[in-house]
Amino acid sequence: MKPAPSVILFSTLSGLGFGFLALLGLGLIAVQGWPAFFHWAFGYALAVGGLLASTFHLGHPERAWRAFSQWRSSWLSREGVAAVATLLILAPQALSDWLGFGWGQGFGLVGALGCGATVLCTAMIYAQLKTVPRWHHWSVPATYLGFSLTGGLILAGAGLWASVAALGLGLLLAYGWRVGDGAFARAGVDLASATGLSGLGRPQVFEQPHTGGNYLMREMIYVVGRRHATKLRVIALIFAAGIPALSAALLPVLPALILGGASHLLGAMAQRWLFFAEAEHVVGLYYGKAASSL
Repeated sequence: MKPAPSVILFSTLSGLGFGFLALLGLGLIAVQGWPAFFHWAFGYALAVGGLLASTFHLGHPERAWRAFSQWRSSWLSREGVAAVATLLILAPQALSDWLGFGWGQGFGLVGALGCGATVLCTAMIYAQLKTVPRWHHWSVPATYLGFSLTGGLILAGAGLWASVAALGLGLLLAYGWRVGDGAFARAGVDLASATGLSGLGRPQVFEQPHTGGNYLMREMIYVVGRRHATKLRVIALIFAAGIPALSAALLPVLPALILGGASHLLGAMAQRWLFFAEAEHVVGLYYGKAASSL
């Protein structure tokens, strides 16, 4: 599928922000007064900035509010509802830490659960799609949650815990790529099953369905060469997991936070670009674009 910059920014920044906010809500980042204000403001800026970036992918951003009405059937709508609810629930905790109200961690604990639920909803937008076999696997929500947790720990300067999380994320990425590479074949879909002509032999595309470009061809069919995909996987693995793991384990807190945070964000964007670019939608079969042709 065609990688959209707005969706890449949305999924990376919001995931990073909600991971950081979850650690603040749990009290694992112990800050009070003005340091608390700046920590909470930073987390909110990442989360809200990512959510706002997603609206640029809409044909009519001014109608984004309508997405909230479909929460019974749409993971996209559930994500919006969960995000807004979580940010509102965490607000009293942020005020308490900033102004010293002493309200305990009740709001923070509930908000931390909301952060996880929001990231999970984001992942399920894609993992629910049987029409994209590479995404229809438990490793997709696990990877989204892994990025959120790892990013939050890196920004929190968690040292060894951040290093362990980054290494775990690297293993999860490698596993997800290995499983995803054979997902289309395991799904057992081909032009015969897509057209319902399995009983008549093996159909082939004689003529393209359209003489010109259309939405499906622009958005659902995107081919990335294996050579380029391999290079980007290495880049994503090194920057999202390798460098942050080493910097968190070997460097002082501030250099580890700066180097590890910048590296992790770059690696996350590379992985998220690949996440969309490598996804083969079954609609490509109608245009002769099978997974084996990549």
